Parts: sequence; structure tokens; C-alpha cells
Amino acid sequence: MFSFFKINRNIRSIRRYWNIARVLSAYGFDHALEALGLHDIAARGRRLLRHDAVDIARLSAAERMRLALEELGPTFVKLGQLLSTRPDIIPAPFVREFEKLQDRVPSFSFAELTAQVEHELHGPLHDFFAEIDPEPLAAASIAQVHRARLRTGEQVVIKVRRPGVVELVEADIGALMSLAQLAERHVAGSEIYEPVAVVREFARTIRREMDFTREGHTIEKIRDNFARSGWLYFPRVYWEQSARGVLTLEYVDGIKVSDLDRLERGGLDRRIIAQRGADAFLEMVLKHGFFHGDPHPGNVMILPGNIICLLDYGIVGRLDEELRAFLSDILLAIVNRDMDQVVSLLLFAGDVSDSLDVRGLKRDLANFIDSYYEIPLKEIEVGRMLMEFIEIITLYSIRIQPDLMLLAKSLIIIEGMGRSLDPAFNMVEHLRPFMEKAIRRRMSPRRVAHDINTTVESYLSLARNLPRDLKEFINRVNRNKFKIDLEHRGLDKFTADFDRSINRLSSSLILAALIIGSSIIMQIERGPQLFGLPVLAFLGYTAAGLIGLWWVYGIIRSGRL
Repeated sequence: MFSFFKINRNIRSIRRYWNIARVLSAYGFDHALEALGLHDIAARGRRLLRHDAVDIARLSAAERMRLALEELGPTFVKLGQLLSTRPDIIPAPFVREFEKLQDRVPSFSFAELTAQVEHELHGPLHDFFAEIDPEPLAAASIAQVHRARLRTGEQVVIKVRRPGVVELVEADIGALMSLAQLAERHVAGSEIYEPVAVVREFARTIRREMDFTREGHTIEKIRDNFARSGWLYFPRVYWEQSARGVLTLEYVDGIKVSDLDRLERGGLDRRIIAQRGADAFLEMVLKHGFFHGDPHPGNVMILPGNIICLLDYGIVGRLDEELRAFLSDILLAIVNRDMDQVVSLLLFAGDVSDSLDVRGLKRDLANFIDSYYEIPLKEIEVGRMLMEFIEIITLYSIRIQPDLMLLAKSLIIIEGMGRSLDPAFNMVEHLRPFMEKAIRRRMSPRRVAHDINTTVESYLSLARNLPRDLKEFINRVNRNKFKIDLEHRGLDKFTADFDRSINRLSSSLILAALIIGSSIIMQIERGPQLFGLPVLAFLGYTAAGLIGLWWVYGIIRSGRL
């Protein structure tokens, strides 16, 4: 059990580790625990009753992992949903399976909601709301949503964070971080996937999602970006009735974009809605670099006048200027079938291994481009094409920004909605003017002058700092303070196994000494007797027997006879 407690002595609840191990064992992932160096936990897990072994055997590893994540609760469901946007670090079958993950949690009671709202807003409920519908509109792992009415009469919806979810998530993040650290220490090659960095990214994402004030500011930021647009509507944020765990928004009564019959009966133009939706999303991506990351049909409402209202801004993507430039260049190079330029851009912008097979990458990219060569532009699905491109480069262990993965998935959803609204919808037609504008902005005299100025400033800074850095380096060498840190990966596992072998050898020597010493005492007829045997000999044999039984039990428990 020592290896179990060594995981993290400062964690608030060691039981969470055991629960994770129990669930992983139940779904046949004992080998994963052993790979992390948790041999004792894996051995204990084998003795637990598993789920129906026949049913489990019929499932793939990806299906079993999805079920395990669902059983482990909301934090792990969110982790799986995040990993479903990262085909660069998990295999495609796991990506497809994790996309099926859903929040399956019961709604919490109205009494709990009242206590949570009053705690967050620091006052009694009736000071802020005239009434709240006790039946939730929706319930998820992080929060649930209710309709309400303010004291001033406005109809609103309130999003209330689930009681205790912050503490649960923080405990789970601590467990995940420790397991990620074990993976980097014990699993060979794990540094390619950077498990600790993945957990940090997940922690940052889910903490942002649990802070509802961030979502409120996101709504206002995107609304400001489209201040001149007359066909996008954003719900008002009521800040006096909002806090980190409560978000109060204007209630928007519209038609879901997927309800095509109601759109027709309402006299709305589906073709215009598709055009406006595509243009709005592309402007978010290529102009503002700040886009809605979850634009599924349930989050898109249509108002009279073909006005689009987006809901739920908990997930957003960000593309900085450099990443937007990379996206424009890579799409342009693909359209021009310039494989050398595509590979050059990937080598410059991606996280590339030293063993990259450039020739194989060019071959696969050429086949990818050829598969789209004779397809009419109106039939090309840009999002799916971008996703296929990402899947190809991940086969060569090229890491790119997670927000590009989110963008590709969002584009697929947007194109799907566009084609359902208008069968003649063509995303390429909408993309072309934005690409042209982006290229013109980058080639404008002002932009070129800015880039030249930035480059010159960087070189001047390097020239200023170089003498100081060189002097410091020489001083360290002269003072014998120049150190090189070497890390031997996998040594911890060898050390642990070696310690275990030494402990068993020591136990064997003690056991042998007790048996030999007791046998010698048996030959001496002096001293107190028990059952006709010398007491010391009796105690020696008893101790040797107990140690031997404990030793055999430990070997059987480890599963390594």
C-alpha cells in the first residue's frame, strides 16, 4: 500500500484514487494501472467483482473507456469531451467514442438552488427575483437552468452552478494531475503527449467554464465585435443578479434553427439564415479570432426578421494573429496544391519530432488534395476537409493548437446546419472573401511596416541582451557553477522494483534465521516449556509462520507468482 500513498500525500481525499482504480479495473484497464507503477492497486482491483465479463469482452477498448469515464462522474465526462477535440493525442476510435459522452446527472432540488443563489448573491432570493420556476429547463454536470422573473418584471433565465461541484472538480483535478505525473515518470514515450500539460489545459478550461462571470463577459465581448451588425442578437446580462456561480440572462423566445417546419410557418428565409450564420462564424474566426466553440442547433435561435441569436457561451475558441495567419496560409496552400508550402508551414508552426518522415507526409498530403481535386467547390465541406487534414498530420506526431481542433469541429456543425437550411449552401463561397480580406490586410503597407518594425525591435533586443547573457555564461563557467541536468526516464520504475526485490530478500533472510534459530533452541532442554516445547522455539516458529503466510499472500495479491 505504500505506493498508493506515495501518489500524493497532500490530496484531500485518497479515496478518489481508489475509486478511479476500482472503475478502471472493472472495465479491464488493470494494465494501465500497472504501467503507472500502481501494482498494489491493480492487484486489489483484480479481486473486485467486475461488470459482466461477457458484456465487457464484447466491447472495444474505446467503448470501455467511455463507460468508465461516465461512471467516474462529471469531471471525467468533461475530460473525455475535451479529448474528443484532440485527435493529435488519442487514437481516432477513442475520439469517435468520446464524442458520444453525455452529462447524465439528476437535477438538484429547488431548496438547494435557493441556498446556492442566496450564497452567491449574498442576500435573500426575493431581493433579486420575483419568481423562479422550480422545474429546470436543463440540467448538466456543472449547472442547471431555470426560467425566472425579475422584481422589475423582465423575463430571464438563470444558470446556477451545482452545489459542491467546485470541490469535486478540484479533487478530481488533483487526482488527474498526480496520475499524469506518474505517466510521465513511468510510461516510456509519454513525453510526446505531455499528459501533465493536457491536464493543465483541462483544468484551465473547466475552471473557466465554472466561472459564470467569464461567460457573461464573453457575451458582451462578442456583442461588441458585432456592434454594427443588425442581424445578430445577444441576450442581455443582468450583472446585479449574477456572480461567479449564478448567471442571469435575458430570456430569448425564438425558434430553434433545427425546427425547419416552424421556420417555414413563421415566414423566415432559410437561405438568408444559412448565409448569415456562415458569415458571422467566419468573421468571428478570421477577423476577431474569438469564436463560439459549441454552435450546435440547440444553441442557435432564430428571431423575427431572420435574426440569429446564439446561446451558451461557456466554450469559446481563440486564434491569435499568428494562428489566423497560419490558418489562412495553410488553406491557401491546400487550394493551390502546393505540398512544399504546406510542409514548410507545418514545420514552422507545428510541434514536430526529429524523426518526421517528410517524404511520407508529402505523399499522404498529395493523396488528400487529389481526393478533392475534381469535386465541385459547392460540394466541398471545409470543416470536414480541415478535420481530415488534421488527422493526417497527427499520424506523423505533429502537434498543433487545440483551438484549431475546436474550430474544425465547429465548422462541421456550422456547415451541417447551413446545408440543412439550404441544400445549395456553399461554405467555400463564404470563405473566399474572408480569405481575400485577410491576405490583403497582411499585405497592406501598414501591416508590412508593423511586421518590419517588430522584427527590427526583436533583433535590437537580442543585440542588447547578448553581451550580458554571454558574460553571465562565462562567469558561471569560471565559478564552476555551470550545471547540466540529466534525466534518466524509467529509472524510478527500476528503483521501485529493485527496492521490492531487496525487501523480499531481507524478509527471506529473517525467515530463514528464525527457523534455524528456533531449530537450535529445540535441541536445548532448558528454560520454560509450552506444550512440551521450549517457549522461545515456539515463538520463533510462530513468527516465522506468520511472516511466511504474509509473504505468500503478498505474492498472490500482486498477481506475480
